[in-house]
Amino acid sequence: MSIWHLIILLIVVVVIFGTGKLRNIGADLGGAMRDFKKGLNGDEEEAKRKAEAEQLRADPPAPPVEPTTQSQRDSSDQK
Repeated sequence: MSIWHLIILLIVVVVIFGTGKLRNIGADLGGAMRDFKKGLNGDEEEAKRKAEAEQLRADPPAPPVEPTTQSQRDSSDQK
């Protein structure tokens, strides 16, 4: 296919669809490709989240330590 074939094809497409529709088609196509790539990476991210959840279930973090209040310290000092 020569460059002239591509130019004629581009002109025919612009005449048929118009520049507004071509702009929308380009944006839609770009969004679809972005979502497709995100979906492929999403599987990996979801697997990573599941592995982290399994790790937390196997080794849960220690519960937080409650700080002692001044009144509790004072009563133990008097003994």
